[in-house]
Amino acid sequence: MTGVLPVYPLTKNNPQLIMSRRRSAPWIHRWSRQLIGAIALLGVLDTAYLTLIEFGVFQEVAGCPTTGPINCQAVLDSTYAKVFGVPLSLFGLVAYAGIALFAFAPLLLKSSERKDLRADVENWTWLLIFAGSIAMVIFSGYLVYLMSFKIKAFCIYCLASALFSITLFVLAILGRVWEDIGQLFFTGILVGMVAIIGTLGAYAQGGGAPAKTIGSRTPIPVATTQPQPVIGWEVTTTSGEAEIALARHLAKVGAKEYGAYWCPHCYEQKQLFGKPAYKELNYVECSADGKNAKPEVCKEAGVKYFPSWQINGELTSGVKTLDELADLTNYQGPRNFKYTLPGQSAQ
Repeated sequence: MTGVLPVYPLTKNNPQLIMSRRRSAPWIHRWSRQLIGAIALLGVLDTAYLTLIEFGVFQEVAGCPTTGPINCQAVLDSTYAKVFGVPLSLFGLVAYAGIALFAFAPLLLKSSERKDLRADVENWTWLLIFAGSIAMVIFSGYLVYLMSFKIKAFCIYCLASALFSITLFVLAILGRVWEDIGQLFFTGILVGMVAIIGTLGAYAQGGGAPAKTIGSRTPIPVATTQPQPVIGWEVTTTSGEAEIALARHLAKVGAKEYGAYWCPHCYEQKQLFGKPAYKELNYVECSADGKNAKPEVCKEAGVKYFPSWQINGELTSGVKTLDELADLTNYQGPRNFKYTLPGQSAQ
């Protein structure tokens, strides 16, 4: 009989049926894993860059102002930027790398071979992507809260990471047909509770613990609250004869410190000297909204990070112990300094 089209049996191996199903699937289902993987890789680049900055590989946060509400340096220098001494960006890097791995893993398995294994990998990785994205959204949300109400400054790279996390969460929900909604809901609640408790617990560690004397020196109290506008945190340490003598020596040899009132590390530098001795130093306030600010002087000196010291015509950044400052300026006076940085043994 002429004009009769061939009829294929309706089986799972029917090529027309397979192609028809693929065409009927929403585009979001066909491309969800690729989208999730691509966004996760952007997150890897974002957090890897911040991690390299934290470890000193890069000395400047590109494209981010150092004054005003958008201030990456203020965020990265804050006491909230590390947990257990590890940069938060490193945790984010591991999380994004894991999501990228889960997204691409099934795509590396050929659909025509080991079908059962691919199906299992598909199901498990979707659940892991969903759980991971929930934890990342909760943690990112808390970081945005800290930037909004504690640090009162925002980092564009941190905000980008928060946006990536939200997008991953949305794609995890919409990127496939979830057959067991009950399991999805239960997993979401469980992961969410663990993430909230873990986040709050991580930031609660170390807060308010009394300082212990190390040798003859006491670790300085660090900032645990937001700075006061214009003036920053109150210096709570006192000065001995050694601190005052060193401060006067630094002023005599022309050493200058450049800082910002909102910078926690600048506060640590003040705490090492004590309030009376710190008044003897040549200090330049670089934040335009700070007390007696001279941002133009800081710009002319090439200051990019706080605190920075200008000694013998050379600019060096970072908190300096009093022993380091004494060595750099050939100080010959007493060195029975009272304080040390937290976690650092007394010399």
